[in-house]
Amino acid sequence: MAEKDSTKFARLAQEKRPSLVTEFWHFLRHNKKWWLLPIVLVLLLLGLIVLLAGTSAAPFIYTIF
Repeated sequence: MAEKDSTKFARLAQEKRPSLVTEFWHFLRHNKKWWLLPIVLVLLLLGLIVLLAGTSAAPFIYTIF
């Protein structure tokens, strides 16, 4: 039994890890937490606005609000 566990561990260690987006997508599909998607999208949008506020795109962002 110990040999099977160690070979399984070695095989899993060699596998490529999924990206954060892929892992989050599988979490949403598996657990049916679709209400999290709009929250994450709004947070990403606000983060993008904050990042762009310090660049030369700031005058265009301020006209939106």
